[in-house]
Order: sequence, then C-alpha cells, then structure tokens
Amino acid sequence: MKTRPSDASVDDFLARVGNERRRRDALAVLALMKRVTGEEPVMWGDSIVGFGSYHYRYASGREGDWPLAGFSPRKRALTVYIMSGFAKHDQLLSRLGKHATGKSCLYINRLEDVDMEVLRELVECSVAEVSARYAVDA
Repeated sequence: MKTRPSDASVDDFLARVGNERRRRDALAVLALMKRVTGEEPVMWGDSIVGFGSYHYRYASGREGDWPLAGFSPRKRALTVYIMSGFAKHDQLLSRLGKHATGKSCLYINRLEDVDMEVLRELVECSVAEVSARYAVDA
C-alpha cells in the first residue's frame, strides 16, 4: 500500500489548505478526532490526517495498516474516513445533516451543515467497532 504514515507536519499541511473555510473545518475535525481517539495526528501519505492505526487482513490474504480515524480537506469536500463503513449507522446519518457517502468516506461540503455532536458520535462508533474487529496500535 502506498499510503503510509510519515513524519510530515500536520500543522504545515493544514496551513497550506487554500480555502479558508475548508481550513477552519479541518481544524475543527482535527480537534474532534483528537478528543475521540486520544491520539495525536499523523500524516498518512500526502493528504490524509490520521489518528492511531489498525492492522487489517482480508480473507483474500490482502493486509495492511490504516488510520483508526482520519480525514482529508480535499478540494471538493472535507472527507472523513469512517472505517467501520455506514451499514450500522443509518440512524446517525439521518440526523447528521447535509452529507454524501462512499464506501468508508463521509463527504461534507460545509461543516456548518452538519450536527457536530452527531459527527462525534459517528466517529466514536466507528473507532469502537474497528478497535473491536482488528488489532489496534495506539
């Protein structure tokens, strides 16, 4: 896997986010994820801010390491990685506010359009589920 933790500065990365609103939103999610995980942020690759890590192994034999929680202030949307997926989170998603989802990606255009307490709960549930399922490295 090409996306790995690095020694790059999270602060420098976030300072380079060109869109002021996206930068503010990223800083708010940074604080939320620090509180939820109790971990310090680490750059994964050149655009993902991750917290903690876990080791996965699929039935196919594919395996690797990935952040327990993470986000990326992408140009089109703030992407929050919900590694547990969304199958068990319909009720939370219905209360979250304006968003879109991919397999494990939660896309938020404006953080002001979502309920931050629901977002916190969603991240907490994901962290708990992934921690119970995989070997977690704190």
